[in-house]
Amino acid sequence: MTVYKSRSLRWFALILITIATTIWGPMCTAGVVTMNSGVVLEGRMGKIHSLADDPWNPQGGGAVKVKQIVILDDGLTRRYVSSKLRSVAENDRVAPQVINIHQRVQESGRRIAGVGPLMRVQPFDKFGRRIITMNMPAGPIDVVQGITEITPKYVKVEGLLGKYGYIWDMRLATSSIPRSTLSGILMQQVDQNDPDARLQIVRLYIQAERFRDARMELEAAIKDFPELADLKRQVQELYQMGAKRIIDEIKLRKDVGQHVLAASMAEDFPTDGVAGQTILAVRDILGEYERLKGQRDRVLELLELHNSQLENVQLQGQIKPILAEIKDELNITTLNRMADYARLADDKEMKIDQKLALAISGWLHGNGAGTQNLAVAISLYNVRNSIRSYLRATHVGERKQVLQKLQAMEGSDAESVAKLIKFMKPAIETKVPAPVEGKPTVNGYYELTAPGLDGQPDVGYCVQLPPNYDPYRKYPVVVTLNGAGSTPQRQIDWWCGSYYEKPDMRLGQSTRNGYIVIAPKWSIPFQKKYNYSLKETAAVLLSLRDASRRFAIDSNRVFLSGHSMGGDLAWDVGLSHPDLWAGVIPIVPTADKYIKRYWENGRGLPMYFVCGQLDGNKMSINGPEWDRYLTKVGYDCLVVEYLGRGHEHFQDEVHQIFDWMDKHNRDFFLKEYKCLTMRPWDNFFWWAELDNFPQRGMVLPELWPPPPRTLPVSTEGRILNNNKISLRTGADKVTIYLSPEMVDFKQRVGISLNSRSKSLDVKPDTEVILEDVRTRADYIHPFWAKVEF
Repeated sequence: MTVYKSRSLRWFALILITIATTIWGPMCTAGVVTMNSGVVLEGRMGKIHSLADDPWNPQGGGAVKVKQIVILDDGLTRRYVSSKLRSVAENDRVAPQVINIHQRVQESGRRIAGVGPLMRVQPFDKFGRRIITMNMPAGPIDVVQGITEITPKYVKVEGLLGKYGYIWDMRLATSSIPRSTLSGILMQQVDQNDPDARLQIVRLYIQAERFRDARMELEAAIKDFPELADLKRQVQELYQMGAKRIIDEIKLRKDVGQHVLAASMAEDFPTDGVAGQTILAVRDILGEYERLKGQRDRVLELLELHNSQLENVQLQGQIKPILAEIKDELNITTLNRMADYARLADDKEMKIDQKLALAISGWLHGNGAGTQNLAVAISLYNVRNSIRSYLRATHVGERKQVLQKLQAMEGSDAESVAKLIKFMKPAIETKVPAPVEGKPTVNGYYELTAPGLDGQPDVGYCVQLPPNYDPYRKYPVVVTLNGAGSTPQRQIDWWCGSYYEKPDMRLGQSTRNGYIVIAPKWSIPFQKKYNYSLKETAAVLLSLRDASRRFAIDSNRVFLSGHSMGGDLAWDVGLSHPDLWAGVIPIVPTADKYIKRYWENGRGLPMYFVCGQLDGNKMSINGPEWDRYLTKVGYDCLVVEYLGRGHEHFQDEVHQIFDWMDKHNRDFFLKEYKCLTMRPWDNFFWWAELDNFPQRGMVLPELWPPPPRTLPVSTEGRILNNNKISLRTGADKVTIYLSPEMVDFKQRVGISLNSRSKSLDVKPDTEVILEDVRTRADYIHPFWAKVEF
């Protein structure tokens, strides 16, 4: 009994330390890198000169090379970043719990040197074994694998001994193993009569932040071994950690605008065994929702009261549809627009018409931009509606008529129009698709078409909106591109999760994090590679612009991603149009053609690459490009290499990708940029639109490779002090677009084009704003004026 007592105390201490470090931070030595974006990476750290180097097996001799690339190995992946970072440090952490699984491992003979697309992957059985079928040059082969090591971060999977056995060390994220599968393997492999072994499972679950599994396993161990009763207090700690995880999830859903879901989760919060402080936190969330609901109800009551007190019957009729719109659409997202009105509603010095004007103009222009002139406020409403008509119009003549009518209205100046556009819903209303017999209906899922290029068919694309979508809230976006043999619908599944029947929704990470996902139908059936064509690029850009006209998109947070040949397209379009993206995330891509020539375009464009260690010769092909990004100034690049893995979709990485995306925003008004062009359609960079490039620098994809000594056309733009803009380019035709973030329109604007300078009196133009929003569909950053050369 004394032995059991001391064992219980020892495990009490170990579990307590594990829980403490899980909550409050680290205690064994590891490298920690904080990137300039705020992304934090950890692992065994080293430095290398090139991705072709092996940091753990350095080669001696030769000239000493400067090592500018930091590598962090966490057992699952190697992550490569530039040494030009915010900070590099050491961190002490509790040593991870490792549970070894006995398997008969193949230790000699044939070795898997490359892994192509997987044809079939069986699920792991209760012994941690499975069969993978791969398509190899000589034909399909079956490889028997077994889990030999389980850690909180990863599981080690090796080739097993057999007549057709192969040496293969592969790593999978522990989080990617279904709970029932992992638990079954642990129960089968760990001695259930050994309390130490049982508590190792508890510790593993805690470090993996699977607190519910840890609590259930600890409760079962205490029941089977009464001498572990001292650990009951830790069961309560695990209850609290599980409850904290639920609260964190509620707060996340609240922060991303999923208020109905967040309130529902808070109301259903399990209180049994939960500390009072935790329950108070949940009540605070519910109380805040009640407070906001009360504020909304008060605003609506005041509007009804003030409208009834308005003596002018004609004005009552004019504002009736405006107040009806506010009543229907005032919610948590838009409530702040009414802050000035709510604050001054009881002011006895203000007239009724002034208060109503403040409410209406706040609704249209946002808080702090209201007017007390009711006639002007009503005019703003009519201007807003005319803007919608203009943006919806499909013919030039119709738009001219709307513009002529709009320009005669009060409040149609450029500044007012820009504010109205910023606070209005997308111009095109997209109806919820009607149910199709025999086909599941998923909330927020659309299959749409965008007008194609002149003389070309329309472009199809899929869209998945997040739960509780609100057209008045701006949402981050992922544009995702399918690989060979895949479909846009599968890309939606990768980001959003598969269709979940009961709530008619998806439960994936984009859903959870409040992202809109757009999947263009860019490829043709049986297409095996990306062709770098105008049609393929247009499918991406036209889908995004059409979706931006229909849905509330945050243009500062649009990310472009793709798998395999879709990753090639994402990489190419990211570099050829770097002004459009908050970041580019190519997964198992291959650098070729324009990608290798456009590398300078990547300065200022955040890039996140995912690849497999055994994906053929990808590292040697992509390595020179990644070396450039990781060693030169001005690049924000992260390369993730999964150990022992090949050409896959890498669902394991999705959590880290969202963490990275949440720390990145587009810098639309970049002070300085340099971009290269070799295709005529790569002709818009930030605020400069170009045409008539010199033919000696243009190479169409079908004429690749370019003749010797062919140089891309360079364009360099700068936003200077003293109200000046500078552009150097080889294009013969240039249009420079301007906005208040770039210049002060009250002063003359200095423009230098290829060292020839002009001082111009540039005035904001409502038509330029409307045309810019109609074509680019950027509601946040419209251009106010343009100058053509």
